[in-house]
Amino acid sequence: MNLALLFSEDFAADGQAVLTGRRLAHLHSVLKAAEGDLVPVGLVNGDIGTGRVLQLTDTRATLQVELIEPPPSPLPLTLVLAMPRPKMFRRVLQTCATLGAKDIWLINSYKVEKSFWQTPWLSDENLRENMVLGLEQARDTVLPRVHIRKLFKPFVEDELPALLKNTRALVAHPATNTPCPVHINQPTTLCIGPEGGFIPYEVDKLVEAGCEAVHLGRRILRVETAVPVLVSRLFDACG
Repeated sequence: MNLALLFSEDFAADGQAVLTGRRLAHLHSVLKAAEGDLVPVGLVNGDIGTGRVLQLTDTRATLQVELIEPPPSPLPLTLVLAMPRPKMFRRVLQTCATLGAKDIWLINSYKVEKSFWQTPWLSDENLRENMVLGLEQARDTVLPRVHIRKLFKPFVEDELPALLKNTRALVAHPATNTPCPVHINQPTTLCIGPEGGFIPYEVDKLVEAGCEAVHLGRRILRVETAVPVLVSRLFDACG
């Protein structure tokens, strides 16, 4: 945790913030904070600054907060991601938040098992928790927007074309002959399939909607690896 992300409910009437739970444990065990120390903080969807520790006990920390600078710039990226395996999903979501992706669409695919959509990690509470962990790692404050679409064809035909407007639209597909472009640094929509990739029908539908199929080479990557590799290839810097 390189920054403690603060929410409106953390603030008392006097404007001071109170930390408990995981963030308090981090102050004690990792930062070894003491009263009077400054610790990095940020307001969710707001600015970044510092919190001076006014009081520190085993049950709570009271901070005087000063927010003085904006968060990192987001990536100009819309990420369309076939729903990963639940055991991998938490890591993928945290990585997306850390990299600065702010618009994430989770979609269905032939190789996405129906049981994946039953995972508790898709609850609002768990989505927020894992996005917060990713933001705290990157010293960012802006929560990504996560959209869930469980029907592939209606999404690709009815919604995707509008998302692709004014963006460079790409779908990762190992079978194509076109290499992924490098450092394009422009608004981009990137589609990444499940483990094993999109089936040919799905690739055809994505291309029909306006995507260009590109590859990363002969190696087949796991989703959790493909996301950061593709982002680092497409953009000079993360955020």
